[in-house]
Amino acid sequence: MERHPSVKTVSYERDYDPYSIKRDKELEDFFNEADINVRTFGTHVLYEPTQVLEKNGGVAPLTYQGFLKVVNKLGKPGFPIPPPTKLPGFFDLQKILNCNEGIEFAGPNKTFDVPAIQELGFETPLYRSPHHGGESVALQMLDKYFLDKTKVLTFEKPNTSPAAFDPASTTVLSPYVKYGCLSVRLFYQRLMDIYRNQSHSKPPVSLEGQLFWREFYYTAGYATPNFHRMEGNPICLQTNWRLKEKDDVDEEASKHLEAWRDGTTGFPWIDAIMNQLRQEGWIHHLARHSVACFLTRGDLYISWERGAEIFEYLLLDADYFLNFGNWLWLSASAFFHQYFRVYSPIAFPKKYDPEGNFVRKYVPQLSQFPKKYIYEPWKAPLEVQRKANCIIGKDYPKPIVEHDVIV
Repeated sequence: MERHPSVKTVSYERDYDPYSIKRDKELEDFFNEADINVRTFGTHVLYEPTQVLEKNGGVAPLTYQGFLKVVNKLGKPGFPIPPPTKLPGFFDLQKILNCNEGIEFAGPNKTFDVPAIQELGFETPLYRSPHHGGESVALQMLDKYFLDKTKVLTFEKPNTSPAAFDPASTTVLSPYVKYGCLSVRLFYQRLMDIYRNQSHSKPPVSLEGQLFWREFYYTAGYATPNFHRMEGNPICLQTNWRLKEKDDVDEEASKHLEAWRDGTTGFPWIDAIMNQLRQEGWIHHLARHSVACFLTRGDLYISWERGAEIFEYLLLDADYFLNFGNWLWLSASAFFHQYFRVYSPIAFPKKYDPEGNFVRKYVPQLSQFPKKYIYEPWKAPLEVQRKANCIIGKDYPKPIVEHDVIV
């Protein structure tokens, strides 16, 4: 890296995961050595982890209610400052294009367009996500969702449906908050504007509560060494999972993990969720609960680290603290230890989608199955399977495990 003579100050937002802390330290050292002023801002969260730790005697609260008690002592988080109405006139596009660095930086069309995925060296993806990026899209989605003030005031996460699609039952704003397309402080400010002088739902289930869950995991993860793994993680239950390490040799477990990832477990609810994830990059919070429980303590007894790695690769909103924190929780490895409170891949979806429309959408092989068998197609008589144009074991896999036996 070289210092450009016109650069006097560099400003950036603080990140808190181990990789980002190391990266930012190296950058700060370089800037200091180059006599460049560095300004950093803690605007990606409502409460910086260091604030919470200091207020709590240097210890991270490891329960949600404990976290709320600490942040209540800190007071309400700050609102964002208004965006600038104009920018300084230092950006001379033609001048940049006239220099070698500018030509390379401007892209093949010399327009500074966002590069196509192929230009970045990646293959053309099999699926095109319906979720489009950018601040403008995020603000439009926020405006649209907040038009229904009653929905905002009465929002309770457990009452939203993991089987809802087109539209989903929640805001679907998590990818935008993750990448900074939507300021978490702006989200909070707009929410408080609606809450003001109104009766509304409360944390942990409210919309405000969802933002605080994010803050909770950021603080816990920031304070916990090896938060992303079992070994060396002081808050994680040490369990003899299958595929505890990436290179463990277990042919059956490896096949089970592959089936889970590819949506071929033979359990339609699980497969539909994983198919939606691979195709669209986003799934509902309770859908994440279902497939995470199934992979770990519910059915397959495979390490939560393997599931977290796949989520990290597939999720648009993959976030170090939220992803690994939720896998710790759902595998009953930390935060939550009701080990035998399992999400049934058969009974649970019937609560939200008794007709099986979500499965019909994301597992099209089963689209003609009657609802009686939509979550247990292996129980359908052969005559029913033929009528539905789907023979179990041929057109759609048989279950890879017996759920009732395992549970």
